[in-house]
Amino acid sequence: MAQINITLNQEEIQRLLTENRDEAFKKLFENALNSVLKAESTQQLRAEPYERTEERTDSRNGFRDRPFTTRIGRITLHVPRHRNVPFKTMIFDNYSRSEAALIAGMAEMVVNGVSTRRVSKVVETLCGASFSKSTVSELCKDLSKSVEAFRNRPLEGKYIFLSVDATYFKVREDHRIISKAFMVALATNEKGVREIIGFGVYNCESKETWKEFLMGLKNRGLNGVLMITSDAHEGLRDAVRRVFPNVPWQRCQFHFSRNVSDKAAKKYQAGIRADLNELFNCRTLEEARKVRDRMLDEYSDVASSAMECLESGFDDAMTVIALPRHLRKYYRTSNHLERLNKELKRRSDVIGVFPNESSLLRLMGSVLIEKNEGLQEMKAVFSAETLAVLLKSETPQQLMNIADGQAKLLTT
Repeated sequence: MAQINITLNQEEIQRLLTENRDEAFKKLFENALNSVLKAESTQQLRAEPYERTEERTDSRNGFRDRPFTTRIGRITLHVPRHRNVPFKTMIFDNYSRSEAALIAGMAEMVVNGVSTRRVSKVVETLCGASFSKSTVSELCKDLSKSVEAFRNRPLEGKYIFLSVDATYFKVREDHRIISKAFMVALATNEKGVREIIGFGVYNCESKETWKEFLMGLKNRGLNGVLMITSDAHEGLRDAVRRVFPNVPWQRCQFHFSRNVSDKAAKKYQAGIRADLNELFNCRTLEEARKVRDRMLDEYSDVASSAMECLESGFDDAMTVIALPRHLRKYYRTSNHLERLNKELKRRSDVIGVFPNESSLLRLMGSVLIEKNEGLQEMKAVFSAETLAVLLKSETPQQLMNIADGQAKLLTT
């Protein structure tokens, strides 16, 4: 290996240390790296400057200056140029790895809810160089490949239970700020493990957009679904019937309870919610109907609108009662998906308005990848043996009968 000579004399070092120690170390480091570059050039050319030897492979062609950001500040490197074969240096190979780590760190900060402006300040503190908000945003685009790969991956195996929901984020589009629907699908696979299987950005929640979202899941391989849980959005209900006609819909009992109680006067709401909780925990559908009928008798005079809501939505909210009792608690509501959406909202608070739809998809998709990894580590909801017993029971046929009844009601 070629010998490295650092050309910085003692007087210059003493002057630098006296005036500014930070600048002194930066200057020393700059000279050291430039000496390394010269030594590498000599090694590759097999000749010192102006030296004529038979081993020489090429000739020098001056230098080019390259800014180089380090932990002690920005320095300037004088990179040798060769006339025929490009000069190569391990410094920039190592720098590329460090730069990649820095980019990954910045992207992770943004995903974790740190604004790009704050990320810029942190990087400036660490590296001694400033990065604009737009630069950080550009660097974060490296997340797109992994997000798209996760979002469009084939869905292999069966997914027994599915929950879908949407939340809204503000996005800048055509010089306006509009709300975009961010749809998410969470399913339980045949191993009993929950998995985020899909997400997408749409202009609104409608029959068409929900159908497009569910068809996307189906085209990627979603099959084996026994029941779908969601809130009572009309467009979603219609899409479920069209895309999965043999799969029954479970109306989220939490939302249903709130819908019913909110239609009653405040002094009756606590009592209605308590009765609904009793209804939801009934062992059989017959027991639940008795509780419903009792509520209708008790509250019809004082909370007629609430009781009309209860009567019309009762059957859809009780689909889950066809499942074995130990599984009902997991699929009678979409609360687990609601909590996930709240986390997405929390992460997006510091961003406020997303600059574009791609940014929303990229950053929230990255959060979902992180959350999905956590779901894989959680205890399974059921075992393979439990699922085998369920599939051999009368439950699948009962659920299909419920789906058929729901479809007939929607078409009338």
